[in-house]
Amino acid sequence: MPHFLNTQDADFEARFVELLAMKREDSPDVDHIVAGIIADVRARGDDAVLELTAKFDRLQLTADGLRFTDAEVDDYCAQVSPEDRAALELAATRIRDYHVRQMPDDKIWTDMDGATLGWRWTPVSAAGLYVPGGIATYPSSVLMNAVPAKVAGVKRLAITVPTPDGVVNPLVLMAARIAGVDEIYRIGGAQAIAALAYGTKTISPVDKITGPGNAFVAAAKRRVFGKVGIDMIAGPSEILVIADADNDPDWIAVDLMSQAEHDESAQSVLITTDAHFGAAVAAAVDKRLETLERRVIAGKSWADFGAVIVVKNLDEAVILSDRFAPEHLELCVADPDDLSLKISHAGAIFLGAYTPEAIGDYVGGPNHVLPTARSARFSSGLSVLDFLKRTTLAKMTPTALKAIGPAAERLAKSESLEAHGLSIRARLDRLNGKGNE
Repeated sequence: MPHFLNTQDADFEARFVELLAMKREDSPDVDHIVAGIIADVRARGDDAVLELTAKFDRLQLTADGLRFTDAEVDDYCAQVSPEDRAALELAATRIRDYHVRQMPDDKIWTDMDGATLGWRWTPVSAAGLYVPGGIATYPSSVLMNAVPAKVAGVKRLAITVPTPDGVVNPLVLMAARIAGVDEIYRIGGAQAIAALAYGTKTISPVDKITGPGNAFVAAAKRRVFGKVGIDMIAGPSEILVIADADNDPDWIAVDLMSQAEHDESAQSVLITTDAHFGAAVAAAVDKRLETLERRVIAGKSWADFGAVIVVKNLDEAVILSDRFAPEHLELCVADPDDLSLKISHAGAIFLGAYTPEAIGDYVGGPNHVLPTARSARFSSGLSVLDFLKRTTLAKMTPTALKAIGPAAERLAKSESLEAHGLSIRARLDRLNGKGNE
């Protein structure tokens, strides 16, 4: 049974704050374990990676078996049905078309003092993508991470995907091939993150690591940040649906379950202006849970973290939604476009009853790697910008330096940075006909 809240109840605020504060991350204190794994990989390289892969994935490898060969990739891709391949290719095309439009422009101009200023965007040289394996593997995540990287112009793209007991998902390798991935390694966990960050004899280090993973992967990404860039620390998935009574309760129910089935710690929330509709959706969820393949996982998520919140009007719904800052936000209302303009904090917004969140997970086009745990208040989903750096440009003419240099010299003196000021003064003196003194 989910949590039922109503903004008209006297204890609503206290219960809502409690709902927001629920600790959903299933993250035991693994940092000390991860620190040891990273240190081991840094010290022993391939040998450490091989031992940890044997320990955690029950897979005995040699150094030359860490990477899938082109022939192996060919063999696994041959196992993919034409229908599945076509679906992956459609998804890749749509993701690529969307992300191409995100590419920023270089810019350069000359200001009123004659200084030339601007910026230039360049890609990171190498990126590493972590792909979850084991209980669930996600070829869609390969596309969502790799396609934007390639659009950005990343020259070397490596992915790590654990294959416990040697089990490989051919769709993951097919997605990697479609996306243009250059290297695929059959390793996972904190050891994969360490190998990507620091390198081993077999695995060259990268500049940026993206992709979701378990608590060990998240802790490892935190620890290597600074040595390499990372995308974000992803938590359990979440969806918030704002819906009026003019919806099919079963549609909303399956939308809520689409995230609940990910993880027992996932969260699905409905905000509605109609209490009877909220009850109907809850009943529809119960009905779906009788037959859903992942009903144990989805049922626990719904019972522990699910919620139905009744509000007076959509303005109240917007206020509560922004406090959630959800990863996924569905607006199943009469005018979703207008309502979306009032939303400030959401990872991704899905407009209208015919735009289920699940379409965004696969073929919509926008990225499905999104901020969780209320971090949409200050961060965005994965994009080409995650694989680009902006370098600023400045060029002074003699006229420009004479115009603005004295102010810079004065500020340098105010900060007691003598050499700063002298580096400007030396040039100004030359321009003013004075010798080096």
